Amino acid sequence: MDPRVVRKTPTSQDHMICRIRAAMRVLLFVLFMGFILIWIIMPTKTYKLKWQPRLKAKLNTSTYFGSQGLTLLIYTCPVLLFAVLGCVYIHLGKKLDDHDNPKSSGEKQNKFCLWRQPMFVKGPLGIVTGTELCFFFMFIALLLWCFATYLHNSFATITPKSAAKAGEKVWQSKLDSSALRLGLIGNICLSFLFFPVARGSSVLRLFGLTSEASIKYHIWLGHLVMTLFTAHGLCYIIFWAVTDDISQMLKWGKVGISNVAGEICLLAGLFMWATTIPRIRRKIFELFFYTHYLYILFILFFILHVGISFSCIMLPGFYLFMVDRFLRFLQSRKSIRLINARILPCETLELNFSKNPGLKYQPTSTIFINVPSISKLQWHPFTITSSSNLEPEKLSVVIKSEGSWSKKLCQMLSSPASSIDRLEVAVEGPYGPVSTYFLRHETLVMVSGGSGITPFISIIRELIFAAKALKSKTPRLLLISAFKSSSDLSTLDLLLPLAGTPHDLSDLQLQIEAYVTREKEPTASEIPKLPLPSRALWYKPHPTDSPVSAVLGPNHWLWLGGIIASSFVVFLVLIGVITRYYIYPIDHNSNDVFSYAMRAWLNILVICFAIAGTASLAVLWNKRENAMGAKQIQSLDGGSSSVTPMASPESLFYNAERELELEMESLPRQSLAQATNVHYGQRPDLKKILFECKGSSIGVLVCGPKKLRHEVANICSSGLAENLHFESISFSW
Repeated sequence: MDPRVVRKTPTSQDHMICRIRAAMRVLLFVLFMGFILIWIIMPTKTYKLKWQPRLKAKLNTSTYFGSQGLTLLIYTCPVLLFAVLGCVYIHLGKKLDDHDNPKSSGEKQNKFCLWRQPMFVKGPLGIVTGTELCFFFMFIALLLWCFATYLHNSFATITPKSAAKAGEKVWQSKLDSSALRLGLIGNICLSFLFFPVARGSSVLRLFGLTSEASIKYHIWLGHLVMTLFTAHGLCYIIFWAVTDDISQMLKWGKVGISNVAGEICLLAGLFMWATTIPRIRRKIFELFFYTHYLYILFILFFILHVGISFSCIMLPGFYLFMVDRFLRFLQSRKSIRLINARILPCETLELNFSKNPGLKYQPTSTIFINVPSISKLQWHPFTITSSSNLEPEKLSVVIKSEGSWSKKLCQMLSSPASSIDRLEVAVEGPYGPVSTYFLRHETLVMVSGGSGITPFISIIRELIFAAKALKSKTPRLLLISAFKSSSDLSTLDLLLPLAGTPHDLSDLQLQIEAYVTREKEPTASEIPKLPLPSRALWYKPHPTDSPVSAVLGPNHWLWLGGIIASSFVVFLVLIGVITRYYIYPIDHNSNDVFSYAMRAWLNILVICFAIAGTASLAVLWNKRENAMGAKQIQSLDGGSSSVTPMASPESLFYNAERELELEMESLPRQSLAQATNVHYGQRPDLKKILFECKGSSIGVLVCGPKKLRHEVANICSSGLAENLHFESISFSW
């Protein structure tokens, strides 16, 4: 059963909410299928010769929206309506969390276990589940269907006579047609490109996805977009060259397609694409990071290239991304209060931030952190190791000194000569999974390599709370961790919070098997005792520092739905007024007089104004409640600033007042040591360990290097043990 569920008797209001959600599921399904149907019929003659002319006759004559009214109605409105209804649906679901039936939910999840099993493990796509493979083939089938249908219909109109009339040969006309259709197919991929990177989007939530897990979809789509757009551009360059019309590359007309804008768009995309090469991304991450800001130029010049009317086809995904991005910008404007840092011997540190008690998140959630003193532009994701239930007023992350950014941070905080008494930090998030359905398994086997242990820390802390506070039955836990050196064993000390909680591991059925792979077994006198010594630094609060809190408050999803809906309504009203009283008197819906570029700029500015205005008002409205929570936390922690420093006037180390807390923590850490077996000079025999696990339902969670994830995925998908259910977890360290 889900350990966080407190069973209550459902009320009549709960039954009403269930009925509303059931009706909304039907409506959401209809919207989704309608959206897919539009893409399927778009390249057909039925749509082009029958439906589109009728719709244009009714909508394109509008004096308020002109030619973009059709694409707004067909492509933009349904998706944004889907996102708004999704926000309401998720909000209602949160009200039913306390009445969810774990048994029935678990049975529903078990029906789809086969679809979540890995189907492909190696290759360019990495680990691909049955569900992902199914959707991947359907999407490729959609692209092939559209491309084949477009070509079939267009080639049927190309004859020697029609080609000669245009001053071309037949193959040249077909090349021209193929180039155009490659661009149309690329636009389909572009329409989906930004959905995976809208971290707080309700669309991801409705499909059971997280922002971290969806990044690979963004990567796949990005490769498709750039492949198709590059082919589109090269085909046109070849066509212009063979028809002695290469001057078309310099065309930027007042109306129609702008070739120069398309070339700038393609160049920006190629620069981004080049830096995504794995070797470049790993070794020169800063180049990859900063180059990706070229997406602004890419989208801007794409709109200028094709015009605002055609751009409305890809607008929904980018619109939701813009809403999410601006909300993240507003959240990142405030400095977060850093309480303390725990420095481990393995060049690892744990940062503990003050948190609003009303902020709830699931285990394995992530948060993005920015330290302006290191870089004002770089944001790095880290897995949250704390539990919002066990530690309601604290949020923790663990950072390994590996990349250049993390090394600078570790050196800044851990250096004995450091005189920092306050570190300015900004955050975005947290972002996490929809549910922790994997906790419903009878047994959980967690396999980690190196820093991959971080998401499992949050799971274990959550289960500590469930077992002790809620008296819930928790799954049996087996943690298999591989480390390079014995100093890395200090990471296991993070399974328990730093201080302030009476909970320990005694209420869990936990077994820890730690493997030190690059060291031989030491003698009895050399064996390290767990926990390995660590050091804590305490920091002084600043009046301007705030606890981590949800940017839109506890009713986040309702506010998000309101922002999407109201901003789009504001956009429609403003652009309708501008079109009616400024554009229409000049152009009269002919699309031959008013500048395409000017129309695009007006739409871009109105969209930005609508999103910025509505989102800012929503955040300001919720700021009061977040401020009240911050005052409560400051009053509770008021005594922390009075700790007497031992090493320097600025850095606050453990002093005599903290020794009592360490003594109180000794018993919990004894239980940690008793649950741990350390193996030296060997790697875990994962196949043997997993096949020996007993139980009808065993969830296998793996986090760590790609080779480790692939090994575990191969074992679980081998079919030799039907009780193994694979779960790959994204993490950031």
